Amino acid sequence: MRALRRGLIVLFVLAVLFVAADRLAVKLAEDKAADEIKSAQGIASAGKTSIDIKGFPFLTQVAGKELSQIDADMSGMKAEAPGGELKVSRISARLQDVRLNDDYSSGVANSARGTALVSYDDLTKAALEGVDVGWGGQDGSGKGRLKVSGSVTVLGQTFERSVTSSVSVVGGDTVRVRADKVPGGNIPGLEDAIRGRIDFSRKIAGLPDGIELEKVEPTPEGIELSVRGKDVKLSK
Repeated sequence: MRALRRGLIVLFVLAVLFVAADRLAVKLAEDKAADEIKSAQGIASAGKTSIDIKGFPFLTQVAGKELSQIDADMSGMKAEAPGGELKVSRISARLQDVRLNDDYSSGVANSARGTALVSYDDLTKAALEGVDVGWGGQDGSGKGRLKVSGSVTVLGQTFERSVTSSVSVVGGDTVRVRADKVPGGNIPGLEDAIRGRIDFSRKIAGLPDGIELEKVEPTPEGIELSVRGKDVKLSK
């Protein structure tokens, strides 16, 4: 009986050590992944990056070169976009069934979903100079709208307009802002001139292969982008 008790104690200690080693390994892997994201080409982070690798035991998953789920939360990201940078206030993503390659330098996620928030201040910076973008409330159907303001000079006269605009996703990688209606459109050339300033499209560059923008919704905090993907390629 004493030998059995000692044997059980040894097994318990070994199990605790295995769990500790497993948790240490996953923590090191999460920290390394966060560092890789921060240093990825075209992306800089002034905020926090948190990686959470799900599933236990982690070491067994690594040995099998397949991770069941990875959750990522990032803040203060700046993604390269044509003509400059577009700051993304917050990104949350979930990758599932990630298959790793032989040297663990890359992988493929069977599926991915996530959301990203762009504040109105940062959306204003992405528009033309002198154009202001903000929360425009909800329409009669409860759908969010943007309030976009700007001015233009036509035939020597300056016109200022504040309009309600919709925002949509085009081509899976581009956000488009377009005024529902421009007041004073009966003045020749005014509507085209105003739209030339306040209607704009911005491509979100640097999306991983297999990821695309699904939809965009205006909220009081900013515009919330939803992304999705299949067979998403992950690499250094």
